[in-house]
Amino acid sequence: MRALAITPCQAHTARLVELPMPRLEDVPSGRGVLVKILQVGMDGTDKELCLGQYGTAPPGFDFLVIGHESFGRVEEVGPKVTELKPGDYVVATVRRPGGSMYDAIGTCDMTSDETCYERGINLLHGFATEYYVDDADYIVKVPAGLKHVGVLLEPMSIAEKGIHQAYEIQRRLKVWRPRKAAVMGAGPIGLLAALVLRLSGLEVWVFARSLRPNRKADLSQVIGANYVSTGGLPLEQIAKAHGPFDLIFEATGVSPIVFEAAHLLAMNGVLIMSSVTGGNKTVELKSDRLNLEFVLGNKVMFGTVNAHRGYFEQGVADFARAEAEYHGWLSALLSHPVRGLENYEDVLRILFEEKQATKAYLVVNEK
Repeated sequence: MRALAITPCQAHTARLVELPMPRLEDVPSGRGVLVKILQVGMDGTDKELCLGQYGTAPPGFDFLVIGHESFGRVEEVGPKVTELKPGDYVVATVRRPGGSMYDAIGTCDMTSDETCYERGINLLHGFATEYYVDDADYIVKVPAGLKHVGVLLEPMSIAEKGIHQAYEIQRRLKVWRPRKAAVMGAGPIGLLAALVLRLSGLEVWVFARSLRPNRKADLSQVIGANYVSTGGLPLEQIAKAHGPFDLIFEATGVSPIVFEAAHLLAMNGVLIMSSVTGGNKTVELKSDRLNLEFVLGNKVMFGTVNAHRGYFEQGVADFARAEAEYHGWLSALLSHPVRGLENYEDVLRILFEEKQATKAYLVVNEK
């Protein structure tokens, strides 16, 4: 079968390769699930992998199949799989267990191992292929009524996890009732974070470089979020009129923005970092000021990556709420479909060139 692969840490090596058809027997203990891929989302991580910034091939291979945002249909299940059946629509999680105690209790997204196993990113092949087999423990059912937006579930899980973890951290305050939030970046994760925050009743401000009018501003407006174009000006200068913010979700992919955003936190505020940056960019910090603000203001900054199945399941629940409250919004986020695995160059071009694309994805199989 065909798959879209790269040579890790070498730029512009994307190509189609051939892989053997996976079998249920590839997963021990009768827990295997064979899934036919319908759609694969592409994002900034795939772009950085294609630029050779990181990634590791699985043992025995000199290439890595990319694609960590999957959506598919169950074709066959092993004898000990009771929670799924052929015909179910599903999404697979990304992280797989290592050897830490966090991995052992089902939270491999919080592993303390230095090496992490991520499908389509590090040491495990991804989903930009025609079929895959995985353990049922890592496969999340998507109701048929949400199949049209299922490919968004993996990025939604990132937003869900970051925001949930912020509330968990702030339990230290006994009472934390955030009212105003900022989202830095209007890519798919940023917009989905804005959605989750609006569903939670917060006043939300979305900051992005693109000038109005544009698709991302329109999507923000539909869910009642305020869109502000920074136009390349210093973020603190632009955001001062709208802050301070109790919660900030950073999703720009530009690391210096993190430290600009940190100055916009309210007392007892929390900043969520979700961008994975593989470069070597440096920035000059107002370190004394930053230290003082965080110490005296009881502020928090933390990172979040991938998500375990609980956050995927929360994403399904919030998809249902979003369809009820903002019907059609999730579908509108799916801006750039590319049909056919053989047309992978088109979806990569969109990633690199289409600044107003909110979600590019490959339609691998129509049904």
